[in-house]
Amino acid sequence: MKSYRKELFFETATRRDYINITSQVQDAVTQSGIQEGLCLVNAMHITASVYINDDEGGLLGDYDAWLEKLAPHAPTAHYRHNDTGEDNADAHLKRQVMGREVVVAITRGKLDFGTWEQIFYGEFDGRRRKRVLVKLIGE
Repeated sequence: MKSYRKELFFETATRRDYINITSQVQDAVTQSGIQEGLCLVNAMHITASVYINDDEGGLLGDYDAWLEKLAPHAPTAHYRHNDTGEDNADAHLKRQVMGREVVVAITRGKLDFGTWEQIFYGEFDGRRRKRVLVKLIGE
């Protein structure tokens, strides 16, 4: 059994963004040489997410609108976390809903997805550099 580790870095121009990172994760699988195993993809920041779903523009817009209704950014004063001087309590809540990580099987050197599945990086408090961990184990 071997393991492989790679970090991906993102800095979005906007506060919220949804980025398809499937090809970058598949590149890491290819670089690792692992043919059969598991791939963990983990947002390494508490205001970002990694999740799996369809890469369809309407759905991405629906996510954004839905998350903003669940945990609106403003008014920032209605979150106790923001009493610390932060303004990103909503981003922490959005991350909690969307999740921290995904695990995907690797079969014959490829990410083994269901129909339409893609891996996304969800950013909820952007405009600064953040990272995603890709950790692979297998043979």
